[in-house]
Amino acid sequence: MPRSLDCYQLAVDHRFVTTWHPKATRAFATRRPRPLPFVGLQLLLCVSLARAAPPMLPTGGHFVSGSGAIAGSGQSLTINQASSRGIVEWCEFSIGSGRTVTFHNGSGATLNRVTGGDASIILGRLSATGSVYLINPQGVIIGPGGVVITGGRFVASTLNVDNRAFMGGGSLTFSGGGNGVVVNLGKIGSSGSDVMLISRTAVINAGDIDAAKGSAELAAGTQVLLQDSASSRQVFVQAGSKGKALNAGAIRAAQVSLQAADGNVYALAGNRSAIRATGTATRDGHVWLVAEKGAVQADGVIEAANGGGGTVETRANELNVGGATVTAGTWKLDTPDLTIDRATANALSRSLSKGTSVDAQANGTNAATGDLSVTGNVNWTGNASLALRAVHNVTIASSTTISNAGAGNLTLRADATGVNNAGTVINQGAVDWSNSRGIVSTLYDMNAAYSPGKVISNPKWSAAPYSGLATQVTAYKLVNTLADLGRVSQNLAGNYALGKDIDASASGFANFFSPIGPTENSPFTGQFDGFGHSITRLTAGGPNAPQPQPDYVGLFGMIGPTGIVRNLNVAASISGETGNTFGIIAARNDGTIAYAKTSGSSGGGSFGNAGNGGIAGVNNGLIERSSSSADIGYGGGLVGWNTLTGTVVQSFASGTTSGGNHGIPGGLATTNSGVIKQSYATGVVAAFGYGGGIVSSNGSTGVVEESFATGWVASPPGLLDERLGGIAAVNRGKISNNVYWDKETTTRTSATGSNTGSAPPNTNGLTTAQMSTPASFAGWNLGAGGVWAMPAGAKHPILQWQAAPD
Repeated sequence: MPRSLDCYQLAVDHRFVTTWHPKATRAFATRRPRPLPFVGLQLLLCVSLARAAPPMLPTGGHFVSGSGAIAGSGQSLTINQASSRGIVEWCEFSIGSGRTVTFHNGSGATLNRVTGGDASIILGRLSATGSVYLINPQGVIIGPGGVVITGGRFVASTLNVDNRAFMGGGSLTFSGGGNGVVVNLGKIGSSGSDVMLISRTAVINAGDIDAAKGSAELAAGTQVLLQDSASSRQVFVQAGSKGKALNAGAIRAAQVSLQAADGNVYALAGNRSAIRATGTATRDGHVWLVAEKGAVQADGVIEAANGGGGTVETRANELNVGGATVTAGTWKLDTPDLTIDRATANALSRSLSKGTSVDAQANGTNAATGDLSVTGNVNWTGNASLALRAVHNVTIASSTTISNAGAGNLTLRADATGVNNAGTVINQGAVDWSNSRGIVSTLYDMNAAYSPGKVISNPKWSAAPYSGLATQVTAYKLVNTLADLGRVSQNLAGNYALGKDIDASASGFANFFSPIGPTENSPFTGQFDGFGHSITRLTAGGPNAPQPQPDYVGLFGMIGPTGIVRNLNVAASISGETGNTFGIIAARNDGTIAYAKTSGSSGGGSFGNAGNGGIAGVNNGLIERSSSSADIGYGGGLVGWNTLTGTVVQSFASGTTSGGNHGIPGGLATTNSGVIKQSYATGVVAAFGYGGGIVSSNGSTGVVEESFATGWVASPPGLLDERLGGIAAVNRGKISNNVYWDKETTTRTSATGSNTGSAPPNTNGLTTAQMSTPASFAGWNLGAGGVWAMPAGAKHPILQWQAAPD
């Protein structure tokens, strides 16, 4: 058949992107050149097409694995596949305009390998009930007017794949193959799965890709792994080729990924160019633009949605994102050294003002120092947050301003990996939070200097309820090691933050940790924010501890009235002697403990000890939104003594509390003279005479309200003086009528063992079935925005903050 050369050209250089066909100017009359500064990529595709009618269809097809039949009828070709998976080899696989190729492969998959010397050109329609893989080392081009619609996955690749691996299902490694390109100028859609375009040299979408229930992934490399996943990206470039992955069209999928390893990734702007990750029930809306040793250029609209917002990641050796506008929950920027210049600052400002929180990091890879500098103004309105993190230093240049009007937070973090490299934060410009309700947190190495520069706070700022915050703008010294933790005692009025998790058994402190603020004369009066990190395998007190032991034993001995400990997880073994006060977070709390979580054990002493609890031994201050699963001897699940000035709110305990001879354990507290509200206990109370599901003894000033207990409350039989209650062993104060207990799991039919105050009626003892029914809790707010929640399948309410995402 006589042929001549018609050319489809896609030119992408520092001036423009344009597509054209000399013999079909009408089809391209509406396409205009689109500016693409700083791209530096030239690609020319010339594809030989048959000029004579009729247009082309695939030729030479035959099954080499699996089974089926191939039948043609003039303008169409049908592949009826009998097996769930099949492999067909073709001499050529192209579809001319007006022609159709249809795969009837059920929900299975068909691998099509082209052995001839021509690229695959799809100008007509390719459809399938299942998945279609098209492998052609010479390239795959879906031209203008070309349409690919599959019920399952569509994969176009110039890299090869092993037949046995394909027929076996599961992960696939694409490698070898040729230097052809994969280009979409038409429309590719998968109604139920993914669209994946893979090439060694270049992968380009200048058309439309729609995979609303799956992922759309473009990858350039010499070896690419396709790994099935229902919840995350599935294509990973394992070996680079300095190839390019480019989007100059529209992509809509649950998740989107463009990867080029050591090459370049382009997400380009245009009237119709956009990347939108819409998410599904199993896939969060997520966009990845990744070139670990190459460059990423992002322009135009990038969206990631998943209910409250998805994630966009731009990760590369070099980032050029000044033309991007990102609408998502979070935009992550990750590069070896990061300079936020004017263009990048404008992109961050636009995106932040659209509600996208930004997390930007200088990661120190590829032999970089890991410094982050801000040289352009970042100003936004709204509640989105900005985090600037550096492996080494963070610097705000002179005449540069970072400001927010709204409730946005700012985090400036040096030494992001917590290695004590003297990382510092230097502010030579201005941080202006005078019109913001958000907070500013600066974190720097304990052994480094901090230059605060000009920082303006809001005189009308007040801390959010239950936050544990005391100041709007706070600079913290980083605690990265157990030795750093010990240095906190050198300045008990300082502000500190955990830089990472700490294993407290990893040094000579293993047998005994000297409490921070060990006495009434030297309490901790600063702020300690764990930022969600953990201290594990901490040991304090016990027979191997130096003598004499301090009166207050715990991570903190005593937290003073202005002291604050928040956002901290501790797993510990705490023990003491008769007369000592001990607790896992603090032996004595006169300040504030918020969002603390403990596990392990705390025990020792005997009857007459000064207090023992999973959070605090004695609480004269505030404990809010905290919990403990620790096993407690001679004490309370959360606190030992909650005194007249003590308040426990929206907290819970689930560990076992026990008392030996004359011990008086309580699910939340041994004695309560203060307030316990909106809290609960689920742990076993192993009493020796006296024991209560929430407290052992509720004093005359003690108040318990809107709380419940479910833990087994029991004592050895035969004791002459046995006082056990679903709520309290002894009550002389007030237990409100909105307090409940599970009479089946506690085995208690009355609220108290002895009552001279006010207590709820015995009808507040509920069955386990009633405990899982919201209507059983009169006056409680179990709806959205309320204090309580009742998750599906739960046996009792939980606190709303427990159900909230981290």
